[in-house]
Amino acid sequence: MGRITDQQVRKLMEEMAKHGELGLAAMRAGMNRTTARKYLRAGKPPSELQCPRTWRTRPDPFAEDWLDIELRLAQAPELEGLALFEDLMRRCPGRYQEGQVRTFQRRVKEWRARHGPEKEVFFPQNHRPGEALQTDFTHATELRITIQGQGFAHLLCHVVAPYSNWQWATACHSESMLALRRGIQSALIQLGRVPEFHQTDNSTAATHDLATGKRGFNEAYLALMRYFGMTPRTTAVGAKEQNGDVESANGALKRRLRQHLLLRGSSDFECVEAYERWVQEVCTRANERRRVKVAAELAVMRHLSARAFPDYDEVMVRVSQESTIRIKRNSYSVPTRLIGEQVRVRIFELRLEVWYGQQQVLSRDRLLGVNQHHIDYRHVIHSLLRKPGAFARYRHRDDLFLSLTWRKAHEALVQKEGNRRGEVSYLRLLYRAAMGMESEVEASLAQLLEQGEVPTPDKVKALLGGTAPVEAPDMEAPEVDLRAYDALMRDGWREAI
Repeated sequence: MGRITDQQVRKLMEEMAKHGELGLAAMRAGMNRTTARKYLRAGKPPSELQCPRTWRTRPDPFAEDWLDIELRLAQAPELEGLALFEDLMRRCPGRYQEGQVRTFQRRVKEWRARHGPEKEVFFPQNHRPGEALQTDFTHATELRITIQGQGFAHLLCHVVAPYSNWQWATACHSESMLALRRGIQSALIQLGRVPEFHQTDNSTAATHDLATGKRGFNEAYLALMRYFGMTPRTTAVGAKEQNGDVESANGALKRRLRQHLLLRGSSDFECVEAYERWVQEVCTRANERRRVKVAAELAVMRHLSARAFPDYDEVMVRVSQESTIRIKRNSYSVPTRLIGEQVRVRIFELRLEVWYGQQQVLSRDRLLGVNQHHIDYRHVIHSLLRKPGAFARYRHRDDLFLSLTWRKAHEALVQKEGNRRGEVSYLRLLYRAAMGMESEVEASLAQLLEQGEVPTPDKVKALLGGTAPVEAPDMEAPEVDLRAYDALMRDGWREAI
């Protein structure tokens, strides 16, 4: 029979109270009569009958060196058990075995609990309804989101009302002021209310002045706070618990998103905007469960009366002779007709807009990192066809290989026709894509390559069903009979005139 548990003894006591039959009570409690009688006499469960052991059952294997270990721990409490054990094995070869490392780590853990340094205490905070919003950035790459099959490395700007745990999130590339501005404003518009405080950690977006390097609130963040009438506050450096609600909510949000991705059956989205709408729908459904506390928060917040704060920065730049502009240390192509002109660029967190005069001429996604470039072949293909020799050593040549299919087509053309003629043929294919449907041209290239053929422009044209020039029909010039006008004049029109 196994070891008697407290639960069995409690069962024994219950049965004896019901009918007083020792044999029946022992059987139902799963023990023999002798054992049952012992516990009935004692009137205590096994856990209360056991006396703490004050002796060792085996010799202490570390007794010889433990005083030295305690001295080292006292001098450097941050030393880990594994590092100490490895050093002990090095200094005392043959005395200790690898299998003793767990025992040693337990001894170190016990020493820390009895004699180690004081640990930091977490103090849970009481939040007042409608007092503040907390904002934090959290990496969301672990969600493995893809946009049209391409990996989307991003963060979420997460805004939480700590009293009700109401939450909102926007997608962003970095912890920038643009991302913070957009995330806060989006949350305020969704709430329709404004709290007294806005709290953030010591992120560079809000508290780091690039000009001076100081940790005070930067002017862009203060301007945003003034605009919406909120008082800024931040956590102390290294005191994450002061921003604890949003910190803990970050993990909860990502767990919820992972579950909804599983329900959705796919982590691929048509565009970044569609992904962000989906995230916000998940947040909305979660917020509906908190409607009572959310209502308490809204009741004491001020109404949002300010118009939308511009969620972009605006700069004036001149278009270079390469038909590019340089924004945030990255290069982007623009239509060649703008070369030498000054354009106004609106820099959003996820995209750029290029304006000339009062007209928007271009919108595209922002590049990540620095010293990146994006050249749209549609902007430069006409010039390259006039100067095909420039393609061979063009600085941004790789941007003109639109996909692996296009690169294979280029290699096949160069191998068959030589470098010069092959590259001219490739540029003609790009021109056809620019003048028509890029997807149709790429599908034709893939089909020809799969058939083992070289995708020349003529073959692609034939595959796409290129039409012959339309001939103008023969038309005879009509004869003009002026007698009808004479008849009108005779019928009185002359007098009317």
